[in-house]
Formats: sequence, C-alpha cells, structure tokens
Amino acid sequence: MSIGVIVVDPYQLVRRGITSILSGVDSIQVVGEASDRKEAQALIQSLNPEICIMNNRINQQSGLDVIGKLKLAGASCSFVYLTSFMQPSELKQALELQVEGLVLKEALPEELIHAIRMISRGRKYYDVELLESRLTDKPTDKSTNLTPKESEVLQMLSEGLSNREIAARLFVTEYTVKKHVSQVLAKLDLPDRTKAALFYHQQNRSQSIGG
Repeated sequence: MSIGVIVVDPYQLVRRGITSILSGVDSIQVVGEASDRKEAQALIQSLNPEICIMNNRINQQSGLDVIGKLKLAGASCSFVYLTSFMQPSELKQALELQVEGLVLKEALPEELIHAIRMISRGRKYYDVELLESRLTDKPTDKSTNLTPKESEVLQMLSEGLSNREIAARLFVTEYTVKKHVSQVLAKLDLPDRTKAALFYHQQNRSQSIGG
C-alpha cells in the first residue's frame, strides 16, 4: 500500500518539483498539493494523507507555525519540515511540536524518500546538519551559523568575486552559488553582497585584534 503524501509550498514550481521526485517511487503517492494553510487543512481533512511535506516559509508565515495550527485543527498526519537551516528557537519549536521529519532543502532526493519511508514506519528522521550545534542558544558570532561551504563563499564575496568566478573556483553551477549567497545573506541578516564583504573583513579584523 502506498504512502499518501501532500506537498505544501507557496510556489507551484517547487511543489511540482517535489511531486516529480516522488512520483517515480512505487511506495509513495502524492495525493495533493497546497499553497497555504487553508488549502493544506482542506486536503488533510478530505484526503487523510499519511505525511505532509511542509516548506519552512508559507507566504508570510513560518512553516512551523502552520504545522502548529494544523495540529490544533486536528491534523493527525506526520510532518516533514523542509528548510536550509534552523535557529535554536526553531529547532526547539519543531521538537515541541513533535515534527517527525527535519530535512535539508539541499538534500538529495534519495534522502527525502528515505525520510518519508522511515516516518511511515513510525520513526523520526532529523538531518544531522540541522541538529549540530543548534540544541542550545549560542548568542555569539553569526558566522558560526554558516556551513563550511557558505563560509568559503563568504570569503570569496569579500574578494569581490562574481557568481561566475565563484562557481569556477568551486566547480559548481552559478545557480548553486546563487543559492549559497542567498543563504549567507539570510543567516547573517545582511541586505547585499557588499555588506557581506564588509562583515567578513570586520570579523577578521576583530579576530586578529582578539588574537
């Protein structure tokens, strides 16, 4: 018997991408797609899916807040939360909500499929990268939130390199670099590349003085 799944994301292109990945798996069936909480709630009530895949942002709301509201409304399905990083407070909220799956957006399709299968067997799936160093609040240097690859991209931004030049150095596509840059700016709460470069130089100067 197939595992019934619904996909909740405000963007149709993203929903269709996830649906396309899962459609090739015999044991999984995407039974519906929703763009917001109301549509998701209607699908859960009418289709009774086993698993709901939830994006970390649903329009102007946190995906975790949406999960909380759906649970309050009586949703009995399991939830897979898709995100690129989590603040300690977000991880705490996810654990309090007993979210069954935490999966990186950068994960391989096989990882998402594996997570769905594990959860359907009554187990939880938490990506290790989302758990590492996030269990306690550490109000220190924001750059500690960056992955090694993002730190590398930040350093290259400080050199004034373009996305194409960074892509050539890292042997990845410009699209991948664009995603890394977006994550760096989001995690450091910075508006643009110039501010990111200034942040890098300020951090290095502070560390040099401190050392």
